[in-house]
Amino acid sequence: MSRIAKYPVEVPKNVEVTLAEDQITVKGPLGTLSQALTGDVTVKLDEGKLTFVAANESRHANAMSGTVRALVANMVTGVSKGFERKLNLVGVGYRAQVQGDVVNLQLGFSHDLKHKLRPGIKAECPTQTEIIIRGASKQVVGQEAAEIRAYRKPEPYKGKGVRYADERVVIKETKKK
Repeated sequence: MSRIAKYPVEVPKNVEVTLAEDQITVKGPLGTLSQALTGDVTVKLDEGKLTFVAANESRHANAMSGTVRALVANMVTGVSKGFERKLNLVGVGYRAQVQGDVVNLQLGFSHDLKHKLRPGIKAECPTQTEIIIRGASKQVVGQEAAEIRAYRKPEPYKGKGVRYADERVVIKETKKK
């Protein structure tokens, strides 16, 4: 059995879980998320705990039981607390601002970049060089942050670019004569 799938997922009181034959839906104060289920994993809800068991003895079913457990645990956390990702803009003249569901970025190009956010994702800029992305889905928040970072990745000589708040950029030494 998967070591991850052994641990049940606690369901908070303000979160509602609906189990269908091929889908699990989690509804909470921050939104609703759903995940498709395969026949390899059996999910049971009793007394506020979700348990995951491999349907058969195959390695694939064993691996999928841990994977589905991790995805559902992230869904429960997302609809109750939410996820966030922080980005920093490093460079002269690099700045960002949020207007509704669009993030305007000035990253040293001849034009401003306008990044439209997906539904269910919110962004804010406490300062001009900081972006905080929030949402219920861990996958979508991470993807949104990665797309904004991809406009101008940190370069290795001066460290300029868009970077995650916890990212360390290793600065290379310049070429000597």
